[in-house]
Amino acid sequence: MNHAHRTKSTRVLSAAVFAALSAALLAGLAGCGAKGGDKPGQALASVNGAEITVLQLNEELLHAGVGPAQQEAASKQLLQVLIDRQLLQAEATREKLDRDPKVMQAVERARATIVAQEYLRRRLGTPARPGAAEVQAYFAANPQFFAQRKQFSLNELVIASADLTPALKDAADAARSLDDVAAWMAAHKVRFARTQVARSTADLNAEMAAAMLAMPKNKLFFVKEGERSLLIAIADIREAPVPLEVAAQQIEQFLAARRGKEAVAAELSRLRASARIDYLNKTLAQDAAPAAAAAASAPAPADTAATAALERGVAGLK
Repeated sequence: MNHAHRTKSTRVLSAAVFAALSAALLAGLAGCGAKGGDKPGQALASVNGAEITVLQLNEELLHAGVGPAQQEAASKQLLQVLIDRQLLQAEATREKLDRDPKVMQAVERARATIVAQEYLRRRLGTPARPGAAEVQAYFAANPQFFAQRKQFSLNELVIASADLTPALKDAADAARSLDDVAAWMAAHKVRFARTQVARSTADLNAEMAAAMLAMPKNKLFFVKEGERSLLIAIADIREAPVPLEVAAQQIEQFLAARRGKEAVAAELSRLRASARIDYLNKTLAQDAAPAAAAAASAPAPADTAATAALERGVAGLK
């Protein structure tokens, strides 16, 4: 996926929309004969004496990103979800699973994560959206993603990396085509699958893209991707430019996400600088600094698919 492609972004309700949603829900409940419809803690159901309230349902609606048009249907469905959750939670408590050390540890981890995320949200707020000039500058500085974007049509043989032996590499070097290698693998009982895919210069890291652009068509090369490896032949390369008006929205999302990630890294650096951190395990302490740097530079959860496309590359070109 790249900047030119549309992505599904999680819709987060604004405070105004959420308030209107809550008001509509309360009004609907009041119309059904519920008492105290203006109270946010109003009970919607009772499960073995445990109440499920409007406040809980509103929280589910918020996290589900439900729009006003779907509010009524979603409310009915989510109320059933809350009832099911309450039933399961009650049974788990009856069996004392909430006191299980592993469960307690998981709950504590979730609590710590939520509190930390809320601190960052309140401390950093929402990153300022990049302006038109910043978007245009990024567009101009990265022609491989946009104005000079190229698309590769690739034929591939997919194998287990364990089967990528010197003998197979020699066979690929001597082969004239992908079919020749497929025949060799079939004769030597090497399992493989054929695929045809399209990749663009926005999907690949700069080194990989440059190497592929320099290759003649049908040149064979291997790419290792963890436990699987690909033998690839470039069937075609064509121009696939993306104009600014198409790319602008995703560039804006990418820059905003990157700005947020940088703000998080800066806040972590500030907190680390003012903290006393004593490593009691010297082996782990040796890797602490690189690990902290990697964590600070990792994509934040809010990063868009465009971020992943820009930072992703196929490793192991040989």
